[in-house]
Amino acid sequence: MSTDTDTGTGSGAVPQARTEGRLAARDLTLAYENRTVVDGLDLVVPDGRVTVIVGPNACGKSTTLRALGRLLRPARGAVLLDGEDLAKLPTKRIARSLGLLPQTPVAPEAITVADLVSRGRQPHQAWWKQWSEEDERAVTEAMERTDVTALADRSVDELSGGQRQRVWIAMALAQETDLLLLDEPTTYLDIAHQVEVLDLVRRLNRTRGRTVVLVLHDLNQAARYADHLIAMKAGRVVAEGPPEEVVTETLVREVFGLPAVVVPDPVTGSPLVVPGAPWTP
Repeated sequence: MSTDTDTGTGSGAVPQARTEGRLAARDLTLAYENRTVVDGLDLVVPDGRVTVIVGPNACGKSTTLRALGRLLRPARGAVLLDGEDLAKLPTKRIARSLGLLPQTPVAPEAITVADLVSRGRQPHQAWWKQWSEEDERAVTEAMERTDVTALADRSVDELSGGQRQRVWIAMALAQETDLLLLDEPTTYLDIAHQVEVLDLVRRLNRTRGRTVVLVLHDLNQAARYADHLIAMKAGRVVAEGPPEEVVTETLVREVFGLPAVVVPDPVTGSPLVVPGAPWTP
């Protein structure tokens, strides 16, 4: 299990090399047509931890997560899974190790909730191994954990945005991978369900040892739930490490352009970012 001794702290800190982790990026450059979004990025996802990537809009955090899940082919460099180039591995092998929930997934028309969640078990299927009791257990548990059991027979098309998001998370959980990548999983959720989802992520990590990587917009939620925080700006890692070392007033101003005060969260003790005085007439 990775340690946090190699942290970058404060403004412009350069992260030291990390050597432990099944999932890593080496000299990773990502582009859409001729527009480079991420340039020469190196990172290692610490095993058995909750890692959260934060940064301003268009900084490359979701693009990086897409590459870590092989939804985007690198223009240069590589993503490594267990030391092997992700681009060269069989799809089914990746799907048994790595689950990914993208930012805007699209469900097949008229599919029911139960059927969509069941698709998380496809990597475990083969012509000689059809639906099993293990598959049934995984789907049932995933639906219970995300509070969508009562929606099992409903069409996904009929659901609210928050309900639909929880169903997609259930599908990712049913896949039962050791590595779980979630791109803004709290989108469309009210504050109560945001907390439920993030508590669920932490519980999966703590009780089952799942390695989780999240992209979050809310810096305070990121600081509250992350073991390892990665701050990005303009396609590069600005700082990484434990939230209490990364989230500083200087970094918030540099990365987000926001004057703020950072104080301890009265409940968790994690860094809490309080923006500066609001505009007044």
